[in-house]
Amino acid sequence: MNLGGTVKINKVGVCIVTISFLLLFIYIFIGHPDDTNSSRLLATPDEENRVNMKALLVAAKEVAEKGGQQVRSARKLADMHIQSKGKTKEGVNDPVTDADFKSHCVMYHGLKKKFPKLKVISEEHDTNECNTPPSLDVVDMEGQTLPDLMVANEDVTIWIDPLDATKEFTENLLQYVTTMVCVAVKGKPIIGVIHFPFAEPQVTYWTWGNVARSESVKKLARTKPNVEAPNITVSMSHTGEVQKLAQVAFGPNVKITKAAGAGYKVMEVVKGNVDIYLHSTAIKKWDVCAGNAVINSVLGVMTDLKGNKLDYSSEAGALNNGGIFAAVSEADLFLDKITNPSLK
Repeated sequence: MNLGGTVKINKVGVCIVTISFLLLFIYIFIGHPDDTNSSRLLATPDEENRVNMKALLVAAKEVAEKGGQQVRSARKLADMHIQSKGKTKEGVNDPVTDADFKSHCVMYHGLKKKFPKLKVISEEHDTNECNTPPSLDVVDMEGQTLPDLMVANEDVTIWIDPLDATKEFTENLLQYVTTMVCVAVKGKPIIGVIHFPFAEPQVTYWTWGNVARSESVKKLARTKPNVEAPNITVSMSHTGEVQKLAQVAFGPNVKITKAAGAGYKVMEVVKGNVDIYLHSTAIKKWDVCAGNAVINSVLGVMTDLKGNKLDYSSEAGALNNGGIFAAVSEADLFLDKITNPSLK
């Protein structure tokens, strides 16, 4: 018996054993490929600190519409629990209702549940414990194919207005009521959603920069404005000195159209029903951010009354003291007349 012979190693067998141990290691220490946590475990720090803009647009549209459902339901109640936040500088009552809070609950907490790392700023705050916020599903984006674009979480600020035109809501002037969401990146308004819950049928206008727009925005056709005597929409309850400003800039023949709700007035400009939206007193950024995004998307202009663009980063604060100018057609010409009245 020869016990001193050599042992031949089977290379194929060694490879199989090595691969088996490697797969076992991956399964135990990294996770099964079907594990729902596997994407999180394998994500790089850079991926964890970024957010998909397409996902933000889809969620923004959904929460605006879900907020609108809350607003419609609350309007049917016998008691809307109307309270007052106090008086505006013009001495007008500034009301708040259960509809504001219910819409806020759905919109704010729905977004925070899906995007916990993002800054979300709402007009309202929780007064009572909210019900469980809804899980957001993929909503119909009108068959449009949207690209996957990623941005850093720290660059994003979301502004929401759970019920714009609350005073008119309590007075049953429901055509002015909107729910709005705006996504700003590095202070610039990029995504804008304006939902009209009482329109028949209900309609949601949304834009994402020059990437995508809703069909409701695409089909709008604007006529050429009267540059000598434009039609200017101003606030019904926060008129301030804006009528005088309009007459100084454009002369006595300028047409003034009073309306409520910043979202409504912006869309009147976008639709071409009026030429300019002017506001001369302080206004909160959740009132105008979504409209600013929509205006930008259709190549219009929104600035303060000195021509400065608004900064929608969270660090810039919620209050804009510089007034609002917004126009689409002939925007630069109109803005020149506002900032330099001698040009009229």
